[in-house]
Amino acid sequence: MRLVVVSAGLSVPSSTRLLGDRLAAAVGRQASGPVDVQVVELRDLAVEIAHNFTNGFPGRKLAVAIEAVTSADGLIVVTPVFSASYSGLFKSFFDVIDKDALTGMPVLLAATGGTARHSLVLEHALRPLFAHLRAVIVPTGVYAASEDWGAEGLDGRIERAAGELAGLMAGLSAGRRVKDDLAVVPFAEQLAALSSPSGA
Repeated sequence: MRLVVVSAGLSVPSSTRLLGDRLAAAVGRQASGPVDVQVVELRDLAVEIAHNFTNGFPGRKLAVAIEAVTSADGLIVVTPVFSASYSGLFKSFFDVIDKDALTGMPVLLAATGGTARHSLVLEHALRPLFAHLRAVIVPTGVYAASEDWGAEGLDGRIERAAGELAGLMAGLSAGRRVKDDLAVVPFAEQLAALSSPSGA
């Protein structure tokens, strides 16, 4: 199975990347088979993401990253908290991906911040974004404040969330992703069918 970690950390070393790595390792331990992990560092794609907005085309590195993300069997997305939400770079990356490309994709949400006050970013910002993209979001999100590193609770949350993602990845492989097969009939056509003699 292919697991992609999307990290929006800006510093080197990055606690955001560290959290992504720990989550990926935990998924590997709990998965039923081998897991191939690829990390997408958004810091390295910032210029190409900006250019994509102005010219409509992804650069070479950005195109490779988008292909990795959209063809994965599961995603771990990790962002630092800026102004009580995900970073602008994080949001911009998912804005340049086709809005239907993540439908049915198992996704684990994670974030890092300086204080526990921002832990609800997972619920008020990240979860709505990926629900809009129709991803399958694991129930447990992982937020790590500065004081959480080395604390007992973080390891437990990482293991629980990783187990949930590993289970979803096994059940929703790339070839069996949920697709929306409902045909949308315009309202005017529905009215016309009701008013026509043959539809009576």
